[in-house]
Amino acid sequence: MAKYTREDIERLAKEQQVKFIRLQFTDILGTIKNVEIPVSQLEKALDNKIMFDGSSIEGFVRIEESDMYLYPDLDTWVVFPWTAGNGKVARLICDIYSPDGTPFLGDPRMNLKRVLEEMKELGFTSFNLGPEPEFFLFKLDEKGEPTLELNDDGGYFDLAPTDLGENCRKDIVVELEEMGFEIEASHHEVAPGQHEIDFKYADIVTACDNIQTFKLAVKTIARKHGLHATFMPKPLFGVNGSGMHSNVSLFKGKDNAFYDPSDELELSETAYQFLAGVLKHAPNFTAVTNPTVNSFKRLVPGYEAPVYVAWSARNRSPLIRIPASRGLSTRIELRSVDPSANPYLAMAVILKAGLDGIKNKLTPPAPVDRNIYVMSKEERIAEGITDLPSTLSEALVKLQEDEVIVSALGEHIVSNFVEAKEIEWDMFRTQVHPWEREQYMKMY
Repeated sequence: MAKYTREDIERLAKEQQVKFIRLQFTDILGTIKNVEIPVSQLEKALDNKIMFDGSSIEGFVRIEESDMYLYPDLDTWVVFPWTAGNGKVARLICDIYSPDGTPFLGDPRMNLKRVLEEMKELGFTSFNLGPEPEFFLFKLDEKGEPTLELNDDGGYFDLAPTDLGENCRKDIVVELEEMGFEIEASHHEVAPGQHEIDFKYADIVTACDNIQTFKLAVKTIARKHGLHATFMPKPLFGVNGSGMHSNVSLFKGKDNAFYDPSDELELSETAYQFLAGVLKHAPNFTAVTNPTVNSFKRLVPGYEAPVYVAWSARNRSPLIRIPASRGLSTRIELRSVDPSANPYLAMAVILKAGLDGIKNKLTPPAPVDRNIYVMSKEERIAEGITDLPSTLSEALVKLQEDEVIVSALGEHIVSNFVEAKEIEWDMFRTQVHPWEREQYMKMY
């Protein structure tokens, strides 16, 4: 990521003929928010003097304490390529501060930075993430509203003409590269209409920024093709859902702390301890990594999504897989995370869980190299394999019972997150769904 000074930003705004600047941040539910200002107000923004009403943002503050300040992160400067022309728009991602100049406890990005300080106290210098976000493309109707009609019948790694989303995907890649992304792969996924674009790993805050920018770019470019891109985990019954496999690693300086060539799997003691911590807390952080009612429609056996708490160096059915790459690329792949998650909160709980494993020198269970999906319940119990929560309601209960995960989010975020999600669950629980009418209207 480029390093910019205030003078660089002022110069770039003139050179790139920027007319508007979006001061962007993310609410507790993972939704991107922004305050757009004309370039004439750039100096004020760089002085950290742009305010907004925090009481209008999900999970922020009450109306009587609503003033919040946006502190732009200068290194996040980027011009949106799709705004080329007379009204060119640039973006700065912001941290949120209270009027007294202290970091706002409800800011997901600042909360992640808080957990990173604990990591540094243990001697690590960076936590890296390589995400693999998946999404579906649906056609828009004549009113510009999304339909349930897919734009292709393609499958894994298919090409045009079967993959009619290929041109859209190419345009997304071009726009992302223009914004500084290093794209590593782009392909059709398993389900019809499903796609994946992988970009290079980065330090955790930058990677989470990139996820949010990626979602915005994908949705914007898809619309230009008459398509609606959705990161909803399970938009269609009977096919694979969309995940966001998260490849994570700890570094000490330039050395990967997960790598040890003398070990049978070439994994360090740190890697095993981190792995053990993630496995221990996985059921309890699932409400954060899989935060919607719909998330749990994806977390069912038979569709490649992990349901069982286990790990393997080769098997893809457990929660955690260890990819084959070693050296600097040694990493742990957590397969449960889905793209509806707030990335800043998801990575905070994953990092905190792993650090708990390191602090307490936890030992992971033996790897499971069999296909867990074909094992009986008795066999899974014998192997010590437990299940992830099966509903959002169950996941919220487990979240609140785990002091480590609660501390990863802080009291403000936990209370507001749980309140919002309990309302979501209750709305779903009390709604009468089409399936129920199909099953029961004539039977009873």
